[in-house]
This record gives sequence, C-alpha cells and structure tokens, in this order.
Amino acid sequence: MPRILIVEDEAIIRSALKRLLERHDYHVSEAASAEEARELPLSDYDLIISDLRLPGEPGTTLIEPAAPAPVLIMTSYASMRSAVDALKMGAVDYVAKPFDHTELLETVERILHKQSMQQGTPPDVTDEGGGRQTMIGHCTAMQQVYTRIRKTAPADVTVLIQGESGTGKELVARAIHQQSKRAKAPLICVNCAAIPETLIESELFGHEKGAFTGASASRTGLVEAADGGTLFLDEIGELPLDAQARLLRVLQEGEIRKIGSVETRHVNVRLIAATHRDLRALSKSGEFRLDLYYRLNVMQIALPPLRERDDDVLEIADILLEKACKRHERPGLRLSRAARQDLRDYPWPGNVRELENALERGVILAEGHLIHPDDLGLGPVTNRTPSPALNPQAAISDTAPQDEDDLSLEDYFQHFVLEHQDQMSETELAQKLGISRKNLWERRQRLGIPRKKTARRPT
Repeated sequence: MPRILIVEDEAIIRSALKRLLERHDYHVSEAASAEEARELPLSDYDLIISDLRLPGEPGTTLIEPAAPAPVLIMTSYASMRSAVDALKMGAVDYVAKPFDHTELLETVERILHKQSMQQGTPPDVTDEGGGRQTMIGHCTAMQQVYTRIRKTAPADVTVLIQGESGTGKELVARAIHQQSKRAKAPLICVNCAAIPETLIESELFGHEKGAFTGASASRTGLVEAADGGTLFLDEIGELPLDAQARLLRVLQEGEIRKIGSVETRHVNVRLIAATHRDLRALSKSGEFRLDLYYRLNVMQIALPPLRERDDDVLEIADILLEKACKRHERPGLRLSRAARQDLRDYPWPGNVRELENALERGVILAEGHLIHPDDLGLGPVTNRTPSPALNPQAAISDTAPQDEDDLSLEDYFQHFVLEHQDQMSETELAQKLGISRKNLWERRQRLGIPRKKTARRPT
C-alpha cells in the first residue's frame, strides 16, 4: 500500500484529502507545516502532497530533504509563475485548489506509477557455473528494465528483449527465468546466428534416424529439451523462414514435430527471444513472419546501450576490473584519473562486452599499480580524427569526428571493411577492428555490407 504524506495547514482540507485518498487504498499521514513534516522520515514516503503557502516555510522547502520521494505542490494561487517556480525547484507536479477529485487521483496514480518504474531492484542472476551476480546499473533506463523483469517474470508470457550486441540480453533472460514459476526447470539458450541455416531446424526441433543424409540416430531438439522450462532464442531475427513457421506452431499450439517424423508432440515451453534488429521492418521486407512477430511481442524489454548509461559506466568498470585482477592475479590495480575519464567519454559501440575487453587489456598491459589510457587500447577518445587505415580500432570506437566529410562511426566501419576485405580474412578484419567475428557479422548485417565472395578454385 503506497504511503502518502499530506502537508496542509487547513484542517478541513487536510481531513477531506486524507479521506479521499484512504478510500482509494492509500496509507495517509498528516502534517500541518513544513517544520512538522521534517520531523517525519520524509524519504520513507512514496509521495508527499504539500500546500505551497504554509505557516513558516513554504512547501517547496520539503523537496530536497524528501528526495527521492516526489513532492506534489498544491496552491490556491493558480498562476503560471508559482507553478513554474515550484517545478524549477524540483516539484514533480502541481495542482490548483480547489481541485477536482478525479483529476487529483489521476495525478497521484500517475506519479506513483512513474516512481515505481524508476525504483526497480537489480535482480540476482545465477550463471551456468552456479555463481551468483547482481545486475549492475542505477540509471533510470536500467531501473525500468529491473521493474519490467520483476513484473514480467511470474506472468509466464512470451518476452522480446531488444538491445545492441553486448548489452546483456542473455543476462536479462536468465533473470526472468530464475524469478519465474519455471525456475527449477531447465533454461535452454540458443544463439540462432551461430547455427548454420541447414542445421538450425534439426537443432531446434530434432530429427528422426534417416531423416536426411548423416542422420544416423534420432535426436531430441532443443525446444523439447526445454519442456516445462524456458527457451531463450538469441538473435531470433536470423531464424530462417521455415524454422519460423515451425516456431509459430510451438507458440500457437504447443506442438512440435521432428524432421522426418509424422508424430506430433506437445511441449510446455516459455519463449524468451532477443534481437538487435527491427523485426517489424524485417517483416515488411519478407525476412521475418509478421504473425510470429506479434506472437513474440507480448512483453517487450528494451536494453539501453552503454553510451546512454553515463552514470553506470564507472560502476560497471570497477566491478569488471576487480574480476579481471583476480583472473590475472594482479591485485591492487587501479584506474588512473585519465583512464576513468576516457572510460566515461568513450562511446562504447561494443557496449559492456567491449568495456570488459578494454579492462582485460589494461590489467595485462599495466606496468605499475595504475592502469593508464594507453593500457586500455581505446585510441583517441575526443578531438582527434583517426585514419581508418592506420588505426581502425580507434576509427570505429571514437566519437564521430567533425571533419569536412562529417563521417559517422558506421561510415568508418563501412569504409575500413570495404577497403580491406579483399586483402584480409574475416578473422583478420575482426582482429584489426578490435571486435569479435560475430560482432563483425552483426555489423555487416545492420549496415548491409555484403561479405566478399571467395572465388572457387578449379578442381
């Protein structure tokens, strides 16, 4: 039950407001002045409703000591000046007296709903090795992610997680599974982009002996292996259309049929899908089934990229650095002030995975007890125009330079790949760019850069 504090010097108004809120299941406390209110634990309340004009100090003096609890200001002087002044001082909103009861209740409900969305608790997640870790981050976007996880996990609905590579989509899937009613059943994780197109149907749905060349024995698919539990399909946008049709059957009817079999089996699976691509746009181009998209998009969780989580970068870096120091037996290593500034300013196109790699390099290369910017291998962070041919990693990782062509990060990536793919293999390109082969493939897909076809050798 949400707790609300009313600060109002007129007893009649205060009592009427209290009765109104209590009829709608709010727990209400009262105070007749700002001084009296400050004697209470203000931050323990979910909302404070205060008159602007009070005996002694005005209601706006409660805004700072009440944080993070929001303060809603009431005023008889419904002038724009008093409202704007209250909002500038940090009030969440204002209502003019005499106020309409329905309007006031809607305002209170809206504020409390928004507040609950921004106060999510980071969930604990158990990894494949049995180790426990807490999701990191306290920015507003991540608070909303935590709230979605908490509300979605027990609902047993299909979930679509959207976010760039390296933002932690699998971690979110594990958190949802472990907070759900299926927590004791298996969680099966599948990266659709990592399985060859010719094998993915067999991997997901299984096959009978002799169903195709090389099928020397019957095999259970991953969907059936997840029966009673959760199936996490990462990069579902790469799923072939035939496999999409089979998956749609699983979601609609709870049925699977192995390749080469005439028998249908029933499965009870919760599906969590993830992608960095726009599935709606893919459905318009015919690359993804629109009916499957609607089946997947019951509940959506959007993960913010690291570049939009300024307040979280250094907190995440400190935790990842501690783990890297333990792995490499280098206790006591710290980031220099300049290195910390670079970490904060860097745009992180590879997100948390790229941050982890940078810190790993720093721990390995650091000479003394401090990790300096050069040890991180990020290249110039600001006010430099890197040359793609000489420093490709800096080219794709730096902020967009303000040169005469105004090239973006993606322009640099595209320029480097097209210029060098004739002379380099995919592995060499990825190494030069400082990214994984999978990340290189994902960027090719996103930017529409075709992979160079290798000429066949004469036999």
